[in-house]
Amino acid sequence: MASTRMEAALPREMYVDDGAWAREREVALFGQWYCLGRRDDLGLDEPSRLVVVDVVGESVLVTSDDHGALHAAYNVCRHRGSQVRPVAAPVACPVAEPASALRCPYHSWTYGLDGRLLKAPHADLDGDDPADWALHRVSVDSWGGFVFVHLTPERAAPLAASVHRLAVALGNYGLADLVTGASLTYDVAANYKVLLENYNECYHCGPVHPELCRLVPSFAGGGSDLDWADGVPHRDGAWTFTLSGTTTRAPLPGLTDAERTRHKGDLVYPNLMVSASADHLAAFALHPLAVARTRVTCTLLFARDEARSEGFDPSDAVELWDLVNGQDWAVCESVQRGMSSRAYRHGWFAPMEDDSLDIRRWLVPLLEGS
Repeated sequence: MASTRMEAALPREMYVDDGAWAREREVALFGQWYCLGRRDDLGLDEPSRLVVVDVVGESVLVTSDDHGALHAAYNVCRHRGSQVRPVAAPVACPVAEPASALRCPYHSWTYGLDGRLLKAPHADLDGDDPADWALHRVSVDSWGGFVFVHLTPERAAPLAASVHRLAVALGNYGLADLVTGASLTYDVAANYKVLLENYNECYHCGPVHPELCRLVPSFAGGGSDLDWADGVPHRDGAWTFTLSGTTTRAPLPGLTDAERTRHKGDLVYPNLMVSASADHLAAFALHPLAVARTRVTCTLLFARDEARSEGFDPSDAVELWDLVNGQDWAVCESVQRGMSSRAYRHGWFAPMEDDSLDIRRWLVPLLEGS
């Protein structure tokens, strides 16, 4: 029987306190599979490539070797700690460049694209195990066209376990074969958990998203009885996320009849949210920059043949998503400002917000076990 009582949300300090943020970053972000974005957008779909990415303040080298296999390591030379590829500030949308090796500019220690030490000039390492001088490894894997890294590889469970629920929910959408048709980047003045919690409930949809509720009328009711497993129906005559509810694009192949007229969505903690329409998907990669700042990359994914066709125009989907995203980020920033008040102690979850309680079920056990 579903609860009818209000439930206490996470305490204030977990959204505004730098000390709590540092602990959470170590456990929940460095200790979980973290989504970097789409493999082809990162430029890792070809062999012999290198991209430097920022993972919540840690600089990470991600490579595809000459066979196309992915590798990742901390951007820290094993000799004196210089960055192997110096980066003064994080790049919002990094893209890989051709590379055959990784040479530290300080003393020319050189590593293979798999992180092993190839050359250490004027250093006597004879007799040492070469593995002892390899770059500090970061786990890397891909699923559905997305690249994930795990900064604590000795504790990394298989990626498949983290993405299982999303893989089941969106199993018919052919995620791995979709390509980016448009990309939107936002800098949101809110803790990343505020964005996750907002995504996980539709209690706010009526007040915040009138245009969305005209497409999906049941969103206006607060979302207490939405069936996300089968998808949420659009209004009569509408079947996708555009302002009109229609488009000239064909539905993605492989969808069920229900999926051709319904909206589905889910997330992978800590930083990937995916919303699926019949002809395109919106994937949100959240990149926490500080306790109260999150960069969001919203990638609109389409069938490859559609995106490469003459006259392809994703502007109808971009128009709707940019509108809805702006509404979400504005209310999330308002929440963050309110949480920063000395009057705030913790929030409350109404019964219809039960799905957003998942963030406690995910995060609290991680913190308690650390």
